Amino acid sequence: MTVRAPKAVVLSSGGLDSTTAMALTRNQEFGIFSLSFDYGQRHRYELTAARRVADHLAVERHLVVRIDLEAIGGSALTDDIDVPKGRDAAQMASEIPVTYVPARNTIFLAYALAWAEVLAAERIVIGVNAVDYSGYPDCRPEYIAAFQAMADLATRHGVQGRPPIRIHTPLIHMTKAEIIRTGVALGVDYGLTHSCYDPSPEGAACGRCDSCLLRRNGFAAAGVKDPTGYMAA
Repeated sequence: MTVRAPKAVVLSSGGLDSTTAMALTRNQEFGIFSLSFDYGQRHRYELTAARRVADHLAVERHLVVRIDLEAIGGSALTDDIDVPKGRDAAQMASEIPVTYVPARNTIFLAYALAWAEVLAAERIVIGVNAVDYSGYPDCRPEYIAAFQAMADLATRHGVQGRPPIRIHTPLIHMTKAEIIRTGVALGVDYGLTHSCYDPSPEGAACGRCDSCLLRRNGFAAAGVKDPTGYMAA
């Protein structure tokens, strides 16, 4: 009898963290269903990276869902607000930045939960990180625990006593350097990924937004060559 691999819905931005989380999940022999969002973000180039990553990691299916968060705005990623540049780690951690997209992870996880129910997936994987992060409230362990409690109450799986759909956060207590070293050990090609909040139309990273700085510092701390194409200074 053929035993089918368990399924996991993996949220993918095409970035460093989500790609590492996906590689870890694949290494655990899950069938990967990659989920990305075209939500009106200024850095839509990340969707090109997410497709490259899906091909690189040979996912079962890569789904891109369109959501119009640009209509709501309120973030430098979805509205006419400047992306902060050149901030140090203390500044990043001192407040919730304007690059925070209101309720984004809640919306994304809700879609992932719906798809996981349809697929009969055992796991939803999100690459949130509570160590080297930019002050987002929806990247904290207590937020993930609260969403898990909601998912247990709000799904047919939970109500009918089926095996629960677990929200898995394999990177949540790792530094950026640890994440990079983990991915390198798994054969991740980080040259396929994209992290910049304010890239050029061709996808060159600005090198100065919070996400670029965290990425650059992570590669330096890991002792790994940064393959990112940055704009000329």
